[in-house]
Amino acid sequence: MEVPSGSWNELLKHEADPSPFMKHEYLAALHLSGSAGPDAGWQAQFMTLWQGERLCAACAMYLKNHSYGEYVFDWAWANAYDQHGLAYYPKALVAVPFTPVPGARLLAVDAHARSALVQALVEHASRENLSSLHLLFLQAEDASVCKANGLMLRHTVQFHWQNAGTGLESLSTDESDAHDVKAAPHAEHAFIAGSCRYASFGHFLDSLQQEKRKKIRQERRKVAEAGVSFRWSLGRDIEKADWHFFYRCYERTYLEHGNAPYLNRDFFDRMSQTMSENWLLFVAEQAGQPIACSLIAIDPVLGVAYGRYWGALARVDCLHFEACYYQPIAWCIEHGYIRFEGGAQGEHKMARALLPVKTTSAHWLAHPSFADAVERFLAREGEGVDQYVRHLEARSPVKRASLAPRQMPGSGSQNG
Repeated sequence: MEVPSGSWNELLKHEADPSPFMKHEYLAALHLSGSAGPDAGWQAQFMTLWQGERLCAACAMYLKNHSYGEYVFDWAWANAYDQHGLAYYPKALVAVPFTPVPGARLLAVDAHARSALVQALVEHASRENLSSLHLLFLQAEDASVCKANGLMLRHTVQFHWQNAGTGLESLSTDESDAHDVKAAPHAEHAFIAGSCRYASFGHFLDSLQQEKRKKIRQERRKVAEAGVSFRWSLGRDIEKADWHFFYRCYERTYLEHGNAPYLNRDFFDRMSQTMSENWLLFVAEQAGQPIACSLIAIDPVLGVAYGRYWGALARVDCLHFEACYYQPIAWCIEHGYIRFEGGAQGEHKMARALLPVKTTSAHWLAHPSFADAVERFLAREGEGVDQYVRHLEARSPVKRASLAPRQMPGSGSQNG
């Protein structure tokens, strides 16, 4: 049964932590382009709960025969099953393919419907004799209902930048940063609350320890001295030629690492047509010629930006940092965005002032003995994650304060 786009997106509007990646248009583009279709090992089996003609709950579920494109790694679990002569695949997965962005996964009109959806998922996995059910990068409400229904929680760490200035009084007067951005002019946005936002990139740098501040300036200087400049385009202003150039860069970068890209050209063509308002493109130019791109997803309502895709046709020292971190952060400051999520993994991001946050997934295993073993493993792993975060907090790049314990707004705060 096809889920109407209006009904799906209406559910998403009521979630505490929606993202562009759960929109009907994004998921449809993944499937219709074949990027996340059966041939790629993503067999869609969306779960929906209806009350008459009303869609009460829904989620994107996939039958998987591998663990690629998930970013919450369970290869060791699959190997353990294999060593005991058991089949780990196929498994059930609730996630957005190739998209490790925390947020809503279990769309529902209320808490009762959300709980009923989790129960339906477990019942389906059991009835189909699947080894396991996994729900990845969950918002807090999803994590809570999964734990309440007996699923095991698992935590990982990402690195996000927060627009957390202390007011305009500490504006940087460093002329070297004056060209970056102007004070945020878009005060009409609801997400600009009070004065606790950076007023410029220099203001942001002033919040960092001297060593980190110096390092960022050095990296940016290398790019500028190589004669590289940037331009950005938003939404419908991204020209077709720029979309095509972006894909050349994106594809080449994957191929240089010996892999074909997860997402094909048709997927991005569909994004340019159906979700253009959610994309921001930075193009690096040298001697008047484009040499690299970074494509950032944005939520204009929530004021959140998501680092997603990048690629380059030429090598310039520190170009990746400039294209994927410094240009997006400067844009977020200029436009009053509150958060820039840097994607999965990458401790090196901390040196660029992307700070650690814990993300949450939930897991159900059908085999009782393996479920017990995984539960014990997750308890030990959770302790290790907590120690890792404390270690990162002690290395804060921010002046006058260690990293406060941060919890991704949509990741849940429960200990698994």
